[in-house]
Amino acid sequence: MCGIIGIVGKLPVSDRLVDGLKRMEYRGYDSAGVCTVHDGQLVRRRAEGKLANLVQVLKSVDAPGNIGIAHTRWATHGAPTTSNAHPHATGEVALVHNGIIENFKPLRDELTARGRSFESETDTEVVAHLVSEQVEGGASPTEAVKAVLPRLRGAFALAIAFREHPDMLIGARLGSPLVVGYGEGETYLGSDALALAPLTQKIAYLEEGDWVIVTREGAQIFDKGNNPVEREITTSGVSAAQIEKGNYRHYMQKEIFEQPTVVAQTLSSYIRPLEQTVALPQMDFDLAGVRRITIVACGTSFYAGMVAKYWFESFARVPVDIDVASEFRYRDPVLEEGGLALFISQSGETADTLAALKHCKENGQTIAVVVNVPTSSMAREADLLLPTHAGPEIGVASTKAFTCQLAVLAALAAHLALVKGKLTKEEEQEIVRHLIEAPAALNAALAHDEDIAAMAHLIAPARDVLYLGRGPDYPLALEGALKLKEISYIHAEGYASGEMKHGPIALIDEAVPVIVLAPSGPLFEKTVSNMQEVRARGGKVVLISDAEGIAEAGEGCLATIEMPTVHPLIAPLVYAVPVQLLAYHVAVAKGTDVDRPRNLAKSVTVE
Repeated sequence: MCGIIGIVGKLPVSDRLVDGLKRMEYRGYDSAGVCTVHDGQLVRRRAEGKLANLVQVLKSVDAPGNIGIAHTRWATHGAPTTSNAHPHATGEVALVHNGIIENFKPLRDELTARGRSFESETDTEVVAHLVSEQVEGGASPTEAVKAVLPRLRGAFALAIAFREHPDMLIGARLGSPLVVGYGEGETYLGSDALALAPLTQKIAYLEEGDWVIVTREGAQIFDKGNNPVEREITTSGVSAAQIEKGNYRHYMQKEIFEQPTVVAQTLSSYIRPLEQTVALPQMDFDLAGVRRITIVACGTSFYAGMVAKYWFESFARVPVDIDVASEFRYRDPVLEEGGLALFISQSGETADTLAALKHCKENGQTIAVVVNVPTSSMAREADLLLPTHAGPEIGVASTKAFTCQLAVLAALAAHLALVKGKLTKEEEQEIVRHLIEAPAALNAALAHDEDIAAMAHLIAPARDVLYLGRGPDYPLALEGALKLKEISYIHAEGYASGEMKHGPIALIDEAVPVIVLAPSGPLFEKTVSNMQEVRARGGKVVLISDAEGIAEAGEGCLATIEMPTVHPLIAPLVYAVPVQLLAYHVAVAKGTDVDRPRNLAKSVTVE
């Protein structure tokens, strides 16, 4: 996850900006930069690679000034070069950005047509030019930001500095976290409280759609309707662990809400938004020559692989086998020549999966790895390393790692289909457009958190819960059941909807809630038919669908959870959110240890 820090201070800020960036190194990054405002100039210093490189740059050429912004960046739009590193700047403004601007391409085309020139490949630079145009036209910084924010679609956190205003920064957030820190004659912005820990313990968390004017005297916060608002100032805890949780009750909750940001960062590493194409890392083999894919994973990662099976076979028309890692080697699988073995793991150290990987390598398979730790054992064995950019996941029950895995797998499926000749360039561009929409759709799904929390008490007393889904929603039903089991200790099972009549329907009575995942679309009517079979036998149904689906089938349900209407490609990412939130709120209602459920470990490193 990229990191942001900004300081409006009484003393020089460059050293403190770098110190704040160091505190966010745990998020991962591949370039860094600072920009200060000094003597009517924007003073910008950037470097590829680790912060040590930026420190060397600053030793050579200082960045004086008592106000500034800084950033650590995962390469998203564009390679990890100095020109793509943040902050991005024009003659008038500089800014740093976490997240993704979905509609940056039409905005960039519009700006280019008006004669603006760009030095980077990033989506961020578009925002700098939009704000700069307003300022150059005579708008104040506040007026400029108010005019630009409504034009941006996606998930973002922004910190903006202005050449002619050495006494203020402006911040904004939509789907990506941003906090305000209050000091003595100084005020701060940060991605999280940890970045600001040495500077202040007094923190206010911006809410969705907020933007803020930061000066030495304090902060003036506005909501998305530009109305002045007050946000509670809290005293952050003294421990790094407490600070990292921010204003969330549990790590799991925080990680669920980080998904728009981390999925945006992950997707942006695998697409070229200007060309609207998928871009994979370099590989030393011919992907087009892959004749069969073998997917191996455990737990939640296995369910990500099940979704990917649908994508690989429907898009690329490549046959796929999928195995639970703990069973894979012991059935002596047939591994065909020219096969790709794909391993999915959050940690990259899961013992069963690692053993399966070595077995496949010994049997001549090309190895691809989707992993959240690019230095892990699995990553080092890979012919094709496909990192997710979820950042550290502390909660034992995987959430953001799962959706980031889905994002990578969707990009891989699209690229495989293209090189196999099963997808035209135009169809690839359409897929990329839908992938770019995913972070905003995740954000829209998270907006129903309170609704889900309000109905969690209906599920908490149950001893058994069933989840139903068809097509790619079937793995989501399995994942929803797993989440509920892991953290609430309620027995839960996921089934393909059409399989209910083949046995599980015997379990249905008025004490068994049934969670139905059914976005509107070609499979909706069949799923609703299965849902009606449940209701006819006294089952209490919770329907998770979009507005159209709820309007058609929501009457008589125990509860409904409305999701945004999305393309079927990204529906698995979006529908992961309500099953995660439902499990979370049920566990909270039951009083279990959400982040450290009994008998479980984050990474299973023994067979």
